[in-house]
Amino acid sequence: MLKQHLQLKLGQKLAPQQIQLMKLIQLHTLEFEEELERELEENPALEIAKEESKEDDYASLEEAYQDEGTDSIETDFDVNEYIYDDEPNYKTASSNYSPDDEEFDNESLLTEGQSLYDYLMEQIHLASINNEDLKVAEYLIGNLDTDGYLRREIKSIVDDLAFSQGIYTTKEKVEDILENYVQKLDPSGVGARGLQECLLLQIEKKVSSDKAVSLAASILRHQFDALTNKHYNKIIQKYDIEEEDLKDALDEISKLSPKVGGNFDTQTITINQEIIPDFVIQVKDGLVIPMLNSKNAPTLRVSEEYKDILTTYSHDKNSSEHKQAALFIKQKLDAAKWYIDAINQRQNTLLQTITAIVKFQKDYFITGDEKSLKPMILKDIADITGFDISTISRVVKSKYADTPNGIVYLKDLFSDSLTNDDGEEVSTKEIKTHLQEVISKENKRKPLTDDALVVILKEQGYNIARRTIAKYREQLNIPVARLRKEL
Repeated sequence: MLKQHLQLKLGQKLAPQQIQLMKLIQLHTLEFEEELERELEENPALEIAKEESKEDDYASLEEAYQDEGTDSIETDFDVNEYIYDDEPNYKTASSNYSPDDEEFDNESLLTEGQSLYDYLMEQIHLASINNEDLKVAEYLIGNLDTDGYLRREIKSIVDDLAFSQGIYTTKEKVEDILENYVQKLDPSGVGARGLQECLLLQIEKKVSSDKAVSLAASILRHQFDALTNKHYNKIIQKYDIEEEDLKDALDEISKLSPKVGGNFDTQTITINQEIIPDFVIQVKDGLVIPMLNSKNAPTLRVSEEYKDILTTYSHDKNSSEHKQAALFIKQKLDAAKWYIDAINQRQNTLLQTITAIVKFQKDYFITGDEKSLKPMILKDIADITGFDISTISRVVKSKYADTPNGIVYLKDLFSDSLTNDDGEEVSTKEIKTHLQEVISKENKRKPLTDDALVVILKEQGYNIARRTIAKYREQLNIPVARLRKEL
């Protein structure tokens, strides 16, 4: 039996404008430019205003925060009575962009390239191979990954050939085609089923009377485990050679590529994307000044032409067609003003966030020394700006800053803290820098173990457990002591 009853609920929903703002905030400069171009194409009521002049005075940070704002158009309105008042153009112009107004040509970031797949297919079609074997070879090439490896089991490929291609063959036949056709293609090492086979395929094409090359091939074939574990003494004893002979062999191995497909793109277009900084940070007379890249501060306005058209249609109270046209134009004008407002808020949010970061890490931006980085988490910046932590996270995501000391990834400025022996809080990034320096200066013939690193860092005032050392070392992509050993 159906019953009617009242129920009171509390809920929180994001307005479309808020969702749009959140999306805009997390875009980096190139993505933002693409989004802006798309919006300009979709909404003819939105246009870029031609600036008469650009100011280059960035001394006043308050000027950078200046936000002219936009007046919103009422959504509930009588189209027949709606007429725009005379008002100035709505713009987002401000002086918070960088002085570097170099135009980046997106087309220059695209260069013609050739995929590994296409390169191999061209070669296999020139080989002397019968039609059925060619289809198997093509299928094998299609199963190679971007590094040029065949990661799938041959048995699985045999089954796929039967079910999807109608080709009934054997595991031995597929292996024969792989080894005698696919692995013979350029680049050397393609079609390998593992690192050892990849390196062997490359070194075998170099085998000659050269002693170092022959020794390198033998080591890769028979002593691969000892090589990967850097058990050099074991290899020296096995081959009864001098240390210099092993060095020469290792030098030949180091010339080989573990990823032969790395020079090819997975698509027919290679995108050489440059990092375009979202912020520009200048240091003048000890003052650190943050600014937005000019690409993040476009000058937009609502189309005067569309406002005039809406005014014209609004006077016609008898034509239903004019009413519909007025409603359409009104929606486009609303969307344009909402978008301009979102751009203003994005600029304000980005600028307030980078300003808070700069104030927090002033010493680092002046010196450029990572050791001067203070412990900083998202909550610290959220507390300063008054924004939510999720908003700060969106701002720093994929964003870069052009500083006097080079391009900096904003996320790298954030780190947890530890307390040293003096009771001071230090950034974990500072500790990692010290750890990296200690390892870089170690004797490579006898690398420092994690226990030895604990002792050294403790002497420097950092009381850190061995497991923490191991964690930081892994985060820095530094292998264990045994694998850092060199002759």
